[in-house]
Amino acid sequence: MMFPIADRFIPEGKGTPQIQTTTLGVFIILLCNPPALAAPPSLELPIRCSIGQDCYIQNYFDHDPGPGWNDYACGHLAYDGHTGTDFRLPDLVAMRHGVAVIAAADGIVAGLRDGEPDIPVLMRPGEPDTGTRAAGNGVRIDHGDGWETQYSHMRQGSIAVRAGQQVHAGERLGMVGLSGNTEFPHVDFSVRHHGHAVDPFAPSGLSACAAGSDSLWKPEILNTLRYMPTGILLAGWAGEAPDPNKARNGKYANPRADAAALVFWIEVFGVQAGDQQTLEMLDPQGRRMLLNESTLPGNKATWFSYAGKPRPPRGWMKGAYRAEYRLKRKGATVVTTARELKIP
Repeated sequence: MMFPIADRFIPEGKGTPQIQTTTLGVFIILLCNPPALAAPPSLELPIRCSIGQDCYIQNYFDHDPGPGWNDYACGHLAYDGHTGTDFRLPDLVAMRHGVAVIAAADGIVAGLRDGEPDIPVLMRPGEPDTGTRAAGNGVRIDHGDGWETQYSHMRQGSIAVRAGQQVHAGERLGMVGLSGNTEFPHVDFSVRHHGHAVDPFAPSGLSACAAGSDSLWKPEILNTLRYMPTGILLAGWAGEAPDPNKARNGKYANPRADAAALVFWIEVFGVQAGDQQTLEMLDPQGRRMLLNESTLPGNKATWFSYAGKPRPPRGWMKGAYRAEYRLKRKGATVVTTARELKIP
């Protein structure tokens, strides 16, 4: 049996609503003057993946009290009013394969919801937000002493627990999804103490631009959560100018010998204004056949780029083509990757 749930509606970019076990009224998350923290849970990772390899933290808790935003490391991986931590998958292919959302600590399931479709919010014509369903499918766990965690935007039909059930840290709650007010597959993990939002990286607030000694993460978990301001989500080849949505759905196979073009594409998260990116392509003899350099115009949560060449009159030379991507910030290389394509 599913608990009745009423979300607090927060428009896109204003945080994740609470999954409540009541249908009475609207609950407000207070960000100022939180009560003294007592007996906090020691948290494990809420998702079964390897951070920085097959999943990433896209957005952190917003510590800026004004209209701007800052994450706990004084970086830009947040948005105004965000009160959770977004553990994202690189694409929809990974979501369809299935990645488990797991309990971060022992507790009792205090609220849940399932049945919301996995559809990006921008692909819902006539429905700019999801109103009372903004958190999508999810689970809320009571850890005692006023502490609770919430796991939002889970996959439709995946909830594996029931209301009132005792769960243990590491136990599967469901799967990462794309439900509610979201644009990419992820679980929004949020922590609250007596209803007040708490950042597990810096529960006492923004201080030294690093996770403090009071972090709620277990020490061995915190070591795996090294702050990554920028990273590569996806990269690949296409035989045409690629569409970002098709790329995220795994629709592009490596071009064949008769392809009308050879195009290298990439998606990066956490780019900043003034970053300099380079896309370079080499032919099978190691000769440069393309060099695309540009300066990025602003801070972007994700950035999709591509560059390519049309097929020459004599067709493609047989052999291994190589594409390289480099992103520099203030003269230092931030991320780099390379991909090969073999034309038989």
